[in-house]
Amino acid sequence: MTTLQVNGRAQRLDVDPSTPILWALRDSLGLTGTKFGCGAALCGACTVHVDGQATRSCVTPIGSVGGRQITTIEAVTGGDDRVGKAVRDAWVKHDVAQCGYCQSGQIMSATAFLKSLPKGTQPSAADIDGAMAGNVCRCGTYARIRAAVADAARTLA
Repeated sequence: MTTLQVNGRAQRLDVDPSTPILWALRDSLGLTGTKFGCGAALCGACTVHVDGQATRSCVTPIGSVGGRQITTIEAVTGGDDRVGKAVRDAWVKHDVAQCGYCQSGQIMSATAFLKSLPKGTQPSAADIDGAMAGNVCRCGTYARIRAAVADAARTLA
C-alpha cells in the first residue's frame, strides 16, 4: 500500500511502487487530465507538479514521491490557484489550443515557471522559451504559448 498526497488529499493506492505517477493518477485515481505522450519524459504531456516543480509523471515512480505533494491539472485550473487561473485565462484569450493534447502539460509547466519567479517579474521571451523547452506541441502553437505565458505574468504582476 502506498499513500500519495494528490491535490491536497492523502490517497492510498494498492499499486507497485515502481508504477509511474501518470498511471497511478489515471488508472487508480481517475484523474485523466494528465496525458500520456511519449513515455520517455521527452514531450511534456504528462507534466505534474511535485512539491511545486514541473515533473514528468510518465517516468517518475510513485515510490520516489512518498510524502511529497503532487498537483495535477485538475487542481491547477479547476480550483482556486491564482497562477493556474491566470494561465488558463491567458490560454483561452490567446487561443492557444489546437488539438489540445499537450495543453495540460504545457499549462503545468507554465504555472510552475510563473510560480518560481519573484513577484512582479516579467519574463523575457527567452526565459519563457527556456522554461517551456521540453513541452512539445505537435500543432506548433509556440508563439501563442509564449504570448499566453507573458500575458499571465503581466496579469500576476
